[in-house]
Amino acid sequence: MAFSHYLTYSAYPSAEPIANSVRELFATDIPAQRNVWGLVNGKIGHCLVFKAGLDGDEHVNHSLTTMDARCGEMGFARKVFDEMGDRDLVSWNSMISGYSKMGFAKEAIGLFMEMREEGFEPDEMTLVNVLGACGDLGLGRWMEVNSYVGSALIDMYGKCGDLISARMVFDSMPNKDVVTWNAIITCGINGASNEAIVLFNGMRETGPNPDKVTMIEVLSACSTIGALDLGKWVETHASERGLQHDVYVASELIDMYAKCGSLDDALRVFESMPHENEVSWNAMISALAFHGQALEALSLFRRMSKDNGTVHPNDITFIGVLSACVHAGLVDEGRQLFESMKLSFELVPKVKHYSCMVDLCARAGRLSEAWDLIKKMPGKRDEIVLGSLLGACQRRRNADVGERIYANMRRWDDSAKMRQCGVSKTPGCRWIDVGARAHEFHAGDSLHHHSENIYQLLNEEMKREGHIPNIGCI
Repeated sequence: MAFSHYLTYSAYPSAEPIANSVRELFATDIPAQRNVWGLVNGKIGHCLVFKAGLDGDEHVNHSLTTMDARCGEMGFARKVFDEMGDRDLVSWNSMISGYSKMGFAKEAIGLFMEMREEGFEPDEMTLVNVLGACGDLGLGRWMEVNSYVGSALIDMYGKCGDLISARMVFDSMPNKDVVTWNAIITCGINGASNEAIVLFNGMRETGPNPDKVTMIEVLSACSTIGALDLGKWVETHASERGLQHDVYVASELIDMYAKCGSLDDALRVFESMPHENEVSWNAMISALAFHGQALEALSLFRRMSKDNGTVHPNDITFIGVLSACVHAGLVDEGRQLFESMKLSFELVPKVKHYSCMVDLCARAGRLSEAWDLIKKMPGKRDEIVLGSLLGACQRRRNADVGERIYANMRRWDDSAKMRQCGVSKTPGCRWIDVGARAHEFHAGDSLHHHSENIYQLLNEEMKREGHIPNIGCI
């Protein structure tokens, strides 16, 4: 057993009376822990941990690691750390900080890379310690590792919504590998998909070849802004690199083609996949639902359910098929699917599934049934769902259900006040790709320099098709 050389003290009769004291001893940040006497007390604490059988307590182990690191006993700290079964970000930070402050720069950076490989995302404390270690290594070694650290910084700034700082880090890096480009492209998607496309075009001109991660991220951006031509280029590039059948790349291709209006291409990609998983099945079912192909979506769902048990419908699958039922007005089919979630697939319906059913019943005029579903919804009743049902009540002139909804929407007066103060729903937005440039349009927007001509052309086309806008419920 590790640290057996500490076991020179008598065991206590019970572990519980000392558990909290041991945790407090190790967790307290006092100067004595940094000197010899503090280390002696720490060793006594080690003894008590193993004598009292607390070596399996994760909180105690975290505190042991922190105490040893603060005392400069990095060998002991690493032994405890390596034996921990459940590490968290605090324990990783304690070890990295200890290595960095004791001058073990290579070990700090090595542990940081190991931390990233195990799926832990660094926070500000992690990065401060790693950057300090990079400084200790000198410029030459920093140039070798700055791609990894720089990518982590870009990722952190992106998650905080600070695209300017992320771009500053990216621009300051002399050597940008594919990991760095992927980080800034992902950051661009979080801020604005159009920016991600611009960055990707820059990568194509001056950077390394896109990898699988790049393609997935860019396809996601293409889906958002409707950049069909760029999406086709990504498929061609994926084929050249033998990645067109990768299940995640193919699933993004299906989603991209569907959202860009090319359902035939989405079906082609799906049917050509040698192996599908839940993600690809869900992408194709949602694509069919998105295009109003309800019967085809239901047929594909049945294929998925009978696919020799290799894949199983999940929550997202049912959102897709229920949405298909909503668009086609298939009330009975939707109800059967909703009930089968529990009975056949052991899935508990969530708010989004209830929302689909409420919308389905409301559109069919079954307002009382829709209201009963709302009362059964888990958690807080969604005001969007209530508002949708209220709109159906207004159209159907159903005052009874409408009054019940108003009685439950006690915050709508507050919502009206917020709108008077300038707080309102974000308008719908769409991008159109013309001449290798994406043009952004918002609902009711007149800022585009061709907006007057565009609206005039649309009005003429609507009249020619016999459409008359109905704004009575707006």
